[in-house]
Amino acid sequence: MALKQVLQSAIGRLTAHHVPSPRLNAELLLMFTLNCDRALLYAHPEREVTPEEQARYDETLTLRAEGVPAQYITGHQEFWGLDLIVSPAVLIPRPETEHIIETLLPLARAIPHPKIADVGTGSGAIALALAKELPDSEIHATDISPAALEMAEANAARLQLEFRASHQHPPERRLFFHNTDLLNGLEIGAYDFVVSNPPYVGQSEEDQVQLEVRKFEPRNAVFAGPTGLEVIEKLVPAAKNALKPGGGLIMEISGTIAPGVRALLGSWEDITITKDLQGIARVASARKPRA
Repeated sequence: MALKQVLQSAIGRLTAHHVPSPRLNAELLLMFTLNCDRALLYAHPEREVTPEEQARYDETLTLRAEGVPAQYITGHQEFWGLDLIVSPAVLIPRPETEHIIETLLPLARAIPHPKIADVGTGSGAIALALAKELPDSEIHATDISPAALEMAEANAARLQLEFRASHQHPPERRLFFHNTDLLNGLEIGAYDFVVSNPPYVGQSEEDQVQLEVRKFEPRNAVFAGPTGLEVIEKLVPAAKNALKPGGGLIMEISGTIAPGVRALLGSWEDITITKDLQGIARVASARKPRA
């Protein structure tokens, strides 16, 4: 069957299974199957798809129709211009999380050699985006999951972001990974910034979360507890302990818990809640008091 017909059939199949953005998903999975870019799909619609290629493509479509996220099928997700490998061991990085990077960069660039802790690093998305943009930084990424930490380290190695670009031999490491809960074991009062995309969905909101997220992504990376504030309640004092005086805490939140987060940050300075492009509260930032 020709490429054009295969793609049209796949779009119809995903549409029938109520998969969001069926054309985008069909294209993505076909590009993955054929190891090609989108240009080939439309520049050569007459190209014949072999029976082996069709069989592999059918397998990916079946998984996607069952709700498996496309990122877990292909094993990749783009974040801040970086190609990250992902698996069901980690939360899929999302565009909204890039607001953390946008919030931190102007603050961190004002400090020579900023020292940053990324709590709950997962795939390493935040830590690696910061390493890309802040070549003189020192970044410590933590996660309670050994499998997630292994993936973050693999992404760092693939993207060659582990070491500073210098003529030193051996080169100076600038990314450190810690298998620990929150900031346990990290140096006290040593960090300029603590960043995090913590679990912040309450169990009472579970029905509002997409089925594929509830079914396939790690629950402990999505759900915090009954209210959604349970992890942040622990993160705020842990961050205060780890930060230098005047250091900044930047974390992803939701509109549902924004008032509760503001209350937890009550003794901090410069408390700011930033909305995303949809007008939803998305990033909370604050500074540890200097005195």
